[in-house]
Amino acid sequence: MQRDFIGYGAQKPSFVWPNNARVAVNFVINYEEGGEHNVLDGDAEAESLFVDIPGIKTIPGKRHFSSESMFEYGSRCGIWRLLNLFDEQNIPTTLFAVGQALERNPPLCEYLQSAKHEVAGHGYRWIDYRALSYEEEKEHILKTIAIIKAETHKQVFGWYAGRCSENTRKIIAQLGLIYDSQSYSDDLPYWVNRENRPLLIIPYTLDNNDIRYCSSPGWGSTDDAFNYLKYSFDCLYREGVHYPKIMTIGLHPRISGRPARAEALRSFINYISSKEIWRCTRQEIATFWTQTFPFTE
Repeated sequence: MQRDFIGYGAQKPSFVWPNNARVAVNFVINYEEGGEHNVLDGDAEAESLFVDIPGIKTIPGKRHFSSESMFEYGSRCGIWRLLNLFDEQNIPTTLFAVGQALERNPPLCEYLQSAKHEVAGHGYRWIDYRALSYEEEKEHILKTIAIIKAETHKQVFGWYAGRCSENTRKIIAQLGLIYDSQSYSDDLPYWVNRENRPLLIIPYTLDNNDIRYCSSPGWGSTDDAFNYLKYSFDCLYREGVHYPKIMTIGLHPRISGRPARAEALRSFINYISSKEIWRCTRQEIATFWTQTFPFTE
């Protein structure tokens, strides 16, 4: 796969989002709780990535009970706090859902069956897929798609593995998915040809993302988070007068589902509520882009 250092360059696409919006705003909830590394699931050690424990250290073969309980908070409390907020504000979101995590939370699956939120694939486990073979990863992807369809009654249009392999995009293209978000390279979607099929790339974000609460350098307070999101939005909104863009906000139930952080998120939602924006899912972005800018060789 060759790299593209040019993209749209100085000639940004000319178009108008639905509702004449300057910015398409997409909130993504990464639902990973129950699919993370855990020795109970046969992993070498406990999860230490994006866990709200400063300086966390794991020991091979040993459980980390504090880490486990952080993830349990996300599935028990955090996910519902976030979903209640978005439902209250009438905002559709995209869930990047880990298959095993969904299997372990039937009430969430039941809720999603009638909810307006999109459910996209995020792997069967929240693990590094570079360690798996092509066949193993494909099995995980197929299993996750089947779980989402069976348990949430949602069709899977897109994928974001997070810790992807060189095979991830190839597999989802072969399976006919519409979009992939394993990129951070643009403010707009763009097309690629994979396996002789058009695949829409809708870039994701690691900067407008609550993992900054758990990384260094990162966000030391909710004021840091609010201001970073505000400045990002202000820039895109100003540019959107002439060239509309996408703003994605990445969230995790175990992180932004905590009370103080949920309040910071609420403040940001209130800040943008009176602006000319399109509140949308990634599926809706994919549908719009496919109709507006069809794939061409």
